[in-house]
Amino acid sequence: MVHNDKPHFSRGGARAGASAHGARVVFALGLSLMLAFGSLHLYARGAAEEAPEDGRLRVVATHSIIGDFVRNVAGEEVELTMLAGPNQDPHVYEPAPADSRILLEADLVFENGLQLKGWLDPLYAQSGSNATRVVVSDGVRLLDYEGEHGHDDHGHDDHGHSHDHDHDHVHGDYDPHVWQSVANAIVMVENTRDALMDADPANAELYEANAAEYIAELEELDDYIFELAELIPQERRLLVTGHEAFHYFADRYGFRTVGAALGAITTDEAEPSAGEIAALIDEIREVGAPAVFSETIVNPTLARRVAEEAGVQFVSPIYSDALDEPGTEAGTYIDMMRHNIEIMVDALAR
Repeated sequence: MVHNDKPHFSRGGARAGASAHGARVVFALGLSLMLAFGSLHLYARGAAEEAPEDGRLRVVATHSIIGDFVRNVAGEEVELTMLAGPNQDPHVYEPAPADSRILLEADLVFENGLQLKGWLDPLYAQSGSNATRVVVSDGVRLLDYEGEHGHDDHGHDDHGHSHDHDHDHVHGDYDPHVWQSVANAIVMVENTRDALMDADPANAELYEANAAEYIAELEELDDYIFELAELIPQERRLLVTGHEAFHYFADRYGFRTVGAALGAITTDEAEPSAGEIAALIDEIREVGAPAVFSETIVNPTLARRVAEEAGVQFVSPIYSDALDEPGTEAGTYIDMMRHNIEIMVDALAR
């Protein structure tokens, strides 16, 4: 509780000619009130000190991959909270009651866009938040769910420094898993950098330097994936996965996604029918796909069954929409992408 007005004391017992006894009564009453208000002030101050304000931006990332981008650019200069954390599927994340409060208190919300998370808009509206929403996929080269090129969303070459995006537009026709191309991840990091510089000019040079260092690491990662992909014969660069999350990876690094039946499952939809599964098994055999890959965010039972019936390898884990816990084989975006290409080489190159 914060009191902006000073307490007003009654002067009724301090008129001219009042007795010394009356004056003492008024003085005692005033002292009591001052002590009471002082106690309330100290109580309020103590409550505030339980959640100290250090001047840092309060930043929310909607899922773990975006959170890793923010962490690499901002370092310790922001108070970062992730909604869907490690090993949590952002498609089907169920917001907790505390998430509304987190959004209400946030300065910036970094989100993927492209309808990856249908739960975010209603949660944001319900929270009453005034946080600036930053769509980090703005400017990437979009693909539809058939792997065909779309448009450059909002123009990569015209980021400017304005992030008041229109959230009435719909990108449901486009694949939202844009980070599976490292080239797109670099655009996402640039958008993250620009939003942080806009919101916190005092630390703009730091954000710019951190982003430049991280982008250099991402460029090395991009080269690494290209180099390892060359170890796989072109006819074996075939990806059968648990849901359609690897079109951008395939487009960037020269792979082909196989299995519309299995790949059409998003993690919040029903499994394919028996007929669709049979058709997928036939397709795997026909094209000669060497393996079926199972992602960490989906139930591996179906993928394992398809692999066994098709007579090919079952390979797990592969990471698509969420990082693993910090310090593990896929605890960062760079670690995740390195792990994925390495496990692909192990399964497909021989």
